[in-house]
Amino acid sequence: MLSEKMERAINNQINRELYSAYLYLAMAAYFDSVKLPGFSSWMKVQYQEELSHAMRFLEYMAQKETRVIMLPIEEPPIEWRSPLSAFEEVFKHEQKVTGMINNLVDIAASENDSATKDFLQWFVKEQEEEEESAGKVIYKIRQIGGEEPEELTSIDAELAKRKFTAQIFAGV
Repeated sequence: MLSEKMERAINNQINRELYSAYLYLAMAAYFDSVKLPGFSSWMKVQYQEELSHAMRFLEYMAQKETRVIMLPIEEPPIEWRSPLSAFEEVFKHEQKVTGMINNLVDIAASENDSATKDFLQWFVKEQEEEEESAGKVIYKIRQIGGEEPEELTSIDAELAKRKFTAQIFAGV
């Protein structure tokens, strides 16, 4: 059984994961509008990953026989100055999510909730990967020194190769 504090915190995290999905879908639409389909594809994969993160939390709550409360999802931005600024926002956003996951770990520790603390370790590792992935794209964009769609062709083609791999949550 989860404490009320842990239950509230996980419900909030579900909301933030859904916001993250919404943000990345907005970014995918932005990249479609500036004719960068590979960048858009990368964001659509990110969108699917964030939805799967929300589902992982939702299934954990169900396993713990705890009620999930769906909170309103904040409206994301829809415009960015450039592809680089969009990815810088991705990186900052993922750092913020890392802080939220670390906060959940801290709550689980303070509540002596070893099961939830163990469950959250997957997210701790996932956040390391999320930050690294966004950081690599930022590095590549900076390396070419330009941000016009025609200058980003090689990066766009590379980002288009990223595929979503559905994850099985057996036993969460």
